[in-house]
Amino acid sequence: MTARRQPDIVLVLTDQHRADVSAREGFPLDTTPFLDELGRSGAWFDRAYTTSPLCCPARTSLMTGRFPSAHRVTQNPAHRLAVRDADLFGEARAAGYATAMIGKNHTYLDASSVDHWVEFMHDGQVTAPSKALNQEFDTWLAALRHRTHEEPTPFPVEAQNPHRIVDEALAWAATVPEDRPFLLTVSIPEPHNPYQVPEPYFSLFPEESLPPTRTGAEALEGKSFPWRYLRGLGERAVADYEGAIAPSRSNYFGMLRLIDDELRRLFAGLESRHRVRERVVVATADHGDFVGEYGLVRKGAEIPDILARVPLVVNGDAVRPSGEPRPEHVSLADLMPTLCEAMGRELPDGVQGRSLWPSLTGQPCAAEEFGSVYVEQGMGGLPYGPEDVADQMPGLIFDGPDGEPRWDELNAATQSGRRRKVRSGDWTLYADIVGDFRLYNLREDPLELVDRWSDPAAADERVRLLSLLAVWQMRAEDPLPTVPGGYRLKRDPRNHLAPYRHSEGKGQSA
Repeated sequence: MTARRQPDIVLVLTDQHRADVSAREGFPLDTTPFLDELGRSGAWFDRAYTTSPLCCPARTSLMTGRFPSAHRVTQNPAHRLAVRDADLFGEARAAGYATAMIGKNHTYLDASSVDHWVEFMHDGQVTAPSKALNQEFDTWLAALRHRTHEEPTPFPVEAQNPHRIVDEALAWAATVPEDRPFLLTVSIPEPHNPYQVPEPYFSLFPEESLPPTRTGAEALEGKSFPWRYLRGLGERAVADYEGAIAPSRSNYFGMLRLIDDELRRLFAGLESRHRVRERVVVATADHGDFVGEYGLVRKGAEIPDILARVPLVVNGDAVRPSGEPRPEHVSLADLMPTLCEAMGRELPDGVQGRSLWPSLTGQPCAAEEFGSVYVEQGMGGLPYGPEDVADQMPGLIFDGPDGEPRWDELNAATQSGRRRKVRSGDWTLYADIVGDFRLYNLREDPLELVDRWSDPAAADERVRLLSLLAVWQMRAEDPLPTVPGGYRLKRDPRNHLAPYRHSEGKGQSA
């Protein structure tokens, strides 16, 4: 292989992809064998987190390297209002890269942001597809209204979003000269609902073969109002909500395998280019999905680990293989600065994420730099409670021709207020705007059912994570705008904090 200074970059982004439902994490179903292979021959992280467990805030963070409280996109309808300076595509273009966004966008980006743009959403291609089969499938998909189809999808794999997106990606990549690097973003709208999949994937993981969920709707009694409200929305919108959970899970796992097979096809199609150019591959997701845990599907309620943690695999010629999960705590906000360094770009003003490139490539990096990670959620204001909604269900949208409801889990009741989460080692801390604090040991209690906040035996961890939260909230404050003629901001070139930690400090670096 002829090494080149600037590698091709392939960024794969899935939607609502739960981190722990893969064989590499010990899940009993083999849902993503190709991604598992990429992880074992590269680097995979089991402590990777979204910046916020909903689409637009998370995707905006990935593109800008900024937290939602800085870029201001704290709810999906705010996607056009992002506060930012530079972003990943702008830096790639400045570095001479050809750029493409193919698949789901759901951010401030538009066709002018890249050299090549083909947009898909959960109902299919945004612009009318040219093939009649694809048009028919998209119409059928939209008619599901984000629900579960309990039989095999009556269209072939070739009509599915992942297959069409990979076709588009391979066609574009073939037009880029080998002497020019590219940044190719392949953004697949699945396994987000509607939960549907054709054969042979529909029969891969039949309902009777599924591992049981670890907890059911009974756990909601110990949770806060948004959790119970979310279950109520589902029961109002679906005649047999509980009965729909098993087929939803079956479809979800089949969708993961379909995506995985399409990614294998993508990389096989790019292999001839890889023989003459180095590359970096990043595969991740914007957030997770309940997939039946707590008697819930989709997302919406607070920031539990099951929604906040995301899959992350990095592979490439310069990436040091780890074989086992990496110890670093990583955020989606870290990917933009990491890829900037891979392209040879300095970090732009306003970027808050940390470059992971030294650690990925075997360069010296203080271990404590990635000793914790931080997540935000909530659009502001006071949190809604049961007294605010009474008999109203503001998450229901009556958009069917017969008035049949489609429910929106990202509504005023579930997204109100402010919430924060810090993960470090086995422990995670939750805090919200009205002073509710919770502490969980994720190794012993991965579903966060036993609050250790008041446990004397956890007092040291409580203080440690509160200290980390305080530091993270300062790190997440917006350094923009820069002031012309003002004081010069001191910055680490990789946004690392550990080298500057006070030598006598007793807290741990964030």
